[in-house]
Amino acid sequence: IATEEEIDRVSTAAYGLGYLGGGVLLALNLAWISAPAAFGLPAGEGLSRSDATLPARLAFLSVAVWWLLFSIPTLRGVPEPMRLREGDEPGGTPPLGRAVVMAFTRLGETLREMRQYRQAFLVMVAFTVYNDGIQTIIKMATAFGTEIGIGQSDLITAILLVQFIGIPFAFLFGSLAGRIGAKRAILLGLAVYTGICVYGYFVRTARDFYLLAVLVGLVQGGTQALSRSLFASVVPKHKSGEFFGFYSVFEKFGGILGPLVFALAVQGGGSSRVAILWVIAFFVVGAAMLWRVDVQEGEQAARTADAGTRLA
Repeated sequence: IATEEEIDRVSTAAYGLGYLGGGVLLALNLAWISAPAAFGLPAGEGLSRSDATLPARLAFLSVAVWWLLFSIPTLRGVPEPMRLREGDEPGGTPPLGRAVVMAFTRLGETLREMRQYRQAFLVMVAFTVYNDGIQTIIKMATAFGTEIGIGQSDLITAILLVQFIGIPFAFLFGSLAGRIGAKRAILLGLAVYTGICVYGYFVRTARDFYLLAVLVGLVQGGTQALSRSLFASVVPKHKSGEFFGFYSVFEKFGGILGPLVFALAVQGGGSSRVAILWVIAFFVVGAAMLWRVDVQEGEQAARTADAGTRLA
């Protein structure tokens, strides 16, 4: 749904708007959880368990409504082009049973063909490694803040800072990628993340923690958005669904090892300050792998593959 010239800006704009939507809803949820009486919800002492948990339960419900509401423009307004390859039949969607069989067949094809798209595979593995570091910072931030004595209200404020600062800087990363390329922009983001880990070791006060949140907001959305658009640029269009399926699975694996290493480092060193320095390894190794990616070669391989399909 985006041209090659637009792909970085579209991806980063989507992250920026995602931060806007997530930040607005999060702020609203926190408002009625913190001051339920102002929203006509039960408040005070002596509430039943049902009444006491009502604001939090309504927050979950609001997320469901939010997802449903904002999925409508995509479902109604974004066309899904017919992607045909040899052996496909034009003229509509196949029956469910056949579609499932075709999906597993193409999964096997993708596994066999992955080695033909070396640059795409390298981007995916590099992203898995450094995204592990990103996800560790996201997941461990509140635990880290609590351990060093940051109060709950300051933690909430810091979370909101990341959301709203991420909006303009996600757009900025899209413009930056247009000037220096997505790969270099991602490497810049990973360098900032490395600095964030070093700075995190010295955080002592709520003011320090706010600055840490600001730094994370500068690079979090842009780095992830450009990783997505970079991967999209080096995979064949007719196999984008299958490749992004792998990408999503690898992304989930990128949220396992980092928190585990963080927890082990805390146990071994006795402090989150030491553990946060271990996260640097994910950024360094991931950046080293990304550095080896030949973007032009990957884009050429993707275009050549598409040229042999009826999608071209």
